[in-house]
Amino acid sequence: MLKPQVYQSYSSKTLLPLQKPFLNGTGPFSLPVASRLSSFNKTCKNVKVGFFSTNIEAAFSFTQKAVGVKATVTVKQTVTGSLANLGISRGLDDIQDLLGRTLLLELVSTDLDPKTGLEKERIKGYARQVSKEDEEVKHEAKIEVPADFGEIGAVVVENEHHKEMFVQDIVLDGLKNGPVNVNCVSWVHSKYDNPQKRVFFTDKSYLPSETPSGLKKLRRGELELLRGDGQGERKSFDRIYDYDVYNDLGDPDNDLSKKRPILGGKEFPYPRRCRTGRPQCDPDPISEKRTTILPYVPRDEVFSDVKLLTFSTNYLYCLLHGMIPSLESAIVDANVGFPSLAAIEELFNEGINLPLQGKGFLKSVMPRLIKTITDGGDSVLRFETPPTVHKDKLFWYRDEEFARQTLAGCNPYGIRLVTEWPLKSKLDPKVYGPAESAITKDLIERQIKGYMTVDKAIKEKKLFILDYHDWLLPYVQKVRELEGTTLYGSRTLFFLNPDETLRPLAIELTRPPMDGKPQWKEVYTPSWNSTDVWLWRLAKAHVLAHDSYHHQLVSHWLRTHCCTEPYILAANRQLSEMHPIYRLLHPHFRYTMETNALGRQFLINADGIIESSFTPSKYSMELNSLAYDQEWRFDNQGLPADLISRGMATEDPTAPHGLRLAIKDYPFANDGLILWDAIKQWISEYVTYYYPKASLVESDEELQAWWTEVRTVGHIDKKDEPWWPVLKTPQDLIDTLTTIVWVCSGHHASVNFGQYAYAGYFPNRPTIARTKMPTEDSTEEEWKFFLDNPEAVLLECFPSQMQAARVMAVWDVLSSHSPDEEYIGEKVEPSWAENPVIKAAFERFNGKLKELGRIVDERNAETNLKNRRGAGIVPYEFLKPFSEPGVTGKGVPNSISI
Repeated sequence: MLKPQVYQSYSSKTLLPLQKPFLNGTGPFSLPVASRLSSFNKTCKNVKVGFFSTNIEAAFSFTQKAVGVKATVTVKQTVTGSLANLGISRGLDDIQDLLGRTLLLELVSTDLDPKTGLEKERIKGYARQVSKEDEEVKHEAKIEVPADFGEIGAVVVENEHHKEMFVQDIVLDGLKNGPVNVNCVSWVHSKYDNPQKRVFFTDKSYLPSETPSGLKKLRRGELELLRGDGQGERKSFDRIYDYDVYNDLGDPDNDLSKKRPILGGKEFPYPRRCRTGRPQCDPDPISEKRTTILPYVPRDEVFSDVKLLTFSTNYLYCLLHGMIPSLESAIVDANVGFPSLAAIEELFNEGINLPLQGKGFLKSVMPRLIKTITDGGDSVLRFETPPTVHKDKLFWYRDEEFARQTLAGCNPYGIRLVTEWPLKSKLDPKVYGPAESAITKDLIERQIKGYMTVDKAIKEKKLFILDYHDWLLPYVQKVRELEGTTLYGSRTLFFLNPDETLRPLAIELTRPPMDGKPQWKEVYTPSWNSTDVWLWRLAKAHVLAHDSYHHQLVSHWLRTHCCTEPYILAANRQLSEMHPIYRLLHPHFRYTMETNALGRQFLINADGIIESSFTPSKYSMELNSLAYDQEWRFDNQGLPADLISRGMATEDPTAPHGLRLAIKDYPFANDGLILWDAIKQWISEYVTYYYPKASLVESDEELQAWWTEVRTVGHIDKKDEPWWPVLKTPQDLIDTLTTIVWVCSGHHASVNFGQYAYAGYFPNRPTIARTKMPTEDSTEEEWKFFLDNPEAVLLECFPSQMQAARVMAVWDVLSSHSPDEEYIGEKVEPSWAENPVIKAAFERFNGKLKELGRIVDERNAETNLKNRRGAGIVPYEFLKPFSEPGVTGKGVPNSISI
């Protein structure tokens, strides 16, 4: 997609037109059509207009034979455009169409004028509407191009309408060497909103050093426009990419208790986001004011109409501003839990009566959630039964499923190999208590019933761990000061069985010294007596809440959404649209910035979905900053490096993909490595074509500026880390690009599209543990209540009814594919199709992805791969490349688009 410069000043996110004067700010709104025509003709009498011809010729004279070129512009009709183009401006625009003056096109030569050394005079012509069919409107212009004009390298467009247009493409026919294609897929603003004309380069890609002399100035100028000047508040029609810290998560203007720390800087290191320039808060001048509409994102980063109607504004706005407030009315006490496990089942069977307003509209927007309209007028919120529950209603109870999901669930990034014994904390024992774990050799060897010693198990790579101890422990006291939640540091140990399945061995929960009490820690194990069985279930609930938080805020938000935004900002600021690396990366950045803006507005904001439903509550984003500071490093974001860093694989040139997995039946890794290799091969062929010499990488000033800005601005808090790759050779570039594309595609798909399947039934993955363990400093009365009512204690620990319903609804929308989803390797980009070598490489890539889909099916049919499929198990398909729309549990989109 090529990028627009500026566009009209209404916000498409509101889906409503702004009422404002136009007509260049003069004249009454009641002018009759005849008067407007008369006035118009006076101002346009020097323009050559063909009222009785479908052609409009360029206004220039030429000394040698010219070539007649037909320019066809495809404009896509959009819902937002139709809504905006109402009122008096519509009549004026109809007149422009009648006069054949819808779009002014200027053809730009790739050559300089040999006499002046300046750009050749552009050849101009007006395009008029010639057809209208379904969603497409065709405009045509016939332009006479001098024979010595040279190759056309760009088309400059001016929109003569009062409202923006979405230009799909421009095709120039009649040239000696065949048609010239210009892929736009971009909004073109009205000249009345901004006089700056839009520039679209042809589909031919150039490195900076290869830029034709006639395009060099345009190339530089476009990048300068995209960077902006860093001043003022961004408007919805702006097309400026700039950086800022996360200073917009709090809302102290509304409530001082919603003040939140700034993420980004020495105290709370964090990636940077897109700058909006909104005013500062009155009580907290370092925070940015929040608005009722979505934060600014550059115009072409906004969702398409299809996406808009299926997910973004309608779905999430309805969810948060319609359904959830009604839910709060229906559930009087937001803290009340479920009275029984059977009551949880009613969410899928009977549902919750909601006194919704606009019932019919909400039902049409959210058909998966709003099931029926009752006779009494209330809507019924009834959730789809997740496929996991369909297959096994008690799947969440089973320890083997608890273990299996660390390899094939929605967070396959938490599990690690145990390489040292004893397990020890790296935190200061003076502050947090004794460092050594309470999980002893004797305890482990009793659990594995003498199968082998702990030392042998470590040597043979049989012990694995979910270790959230040191990350969470510093926040235990802070979180415990809040109502309705609690926190521990946790470790969960697993043993690898001979059949490659995992067996949970022990859970350790730790509370640091606090409130005058010493450190408390206790180990829980699977057991065969009733009391210990229930304690084990409660301990699992705490660990699952920790893992759910790690999944959602680290594996998902931080490592994909958040850390990718700087790549996007830097690419748009430093890489020209005609740069081959920009064109390689651009499909993988689609919708990410708007999705992140939605996240800041509704999910990770103060009192948003995350804070109100996850264990760390108001400290959720501070902990996220801690994870970025302590864990994130770019060189570990690629799949092979990630597996090696967690001890889940070792390098082995003789093994498939060059890696030997510590667990052979690791569905995420097995499928992911095929996808990784396919991506890397495609990128290798692409990069090698454009950079046949190593020196071309180092001398590419745009490429080097992009990567420097990613490191020193977008990830400025880690700019001095030694692990950042340096782009000196094509291989350096291939490795870096493969990592970015993997994060945007395979990584994100593996942690996103299984959320409803595994967390839609919340006892399987509770987002919060609200009560402490019965064994921690309990009174006699509390202990007796546990012994008499263990299920009630578990239900009190689980999320409240309000928390559960709210989170389940969000997981439902986040797990869904839009009808306009673009899957990796599915669709060739126009600039790739233009080049036979690149097109052939892409077709090989597409073939490998289709083969991966077949391999996934074959693996899921193998009975010996017990982590992929079995009785009551949902087959592992998260990395199956293609999918139909909806909540499918498969499909790898090009980008982080939801």
